[in-house]
Amino acid sequence: MRVDPSSQVPVFKQIADYLRSCIAAGIYRPDEAMPSKRVLGMKLGVNPHTVQHAYEDLQKEGLVQPRRGAGMFVSEQSIGRAQTNSERACYKLLERAFRIAREANLSEDNIRNLVERAIKPSANKVPKQSETR
Repeated sequence: MRVDPSSQVPVFKQIADYLRSCIAAGIYRPDEAMPSKRVLGMKLGVNPHTVQHAYEDLQKEGLVQPRRGAGMFVSEQSIGRAQTNSERACYKLLERAFRIAREANLSEDNIRNLVERAIKPSANKVPKQSETR
């Protein structure tokens, strides 16, 4: 994971979103220890307090729980919650993207084409301007 300090999304939120997706994908499993604030902070090049802020958000969502003297652990019900939260976040992004597309007067066929291209693994390239009209 890389954080983007120039992003409009706060760094702690970028970290929380990444960890949430890792939990949803089963990379971090229930009852498993999360990386320590210090270790994750060093790995990402951020202050451990920034990581703590991300962990606090995940704790409020019920995805992680602290264990005294042992660190932060993935909670038992975390996978379902993380998937639900990830779906909710994706829906908000898609809703915004479709609103922008409608405001740009893109046709439904053009929007569908863009969605299909974005779903494919090789869709990392940005469409040429002539392809979006």
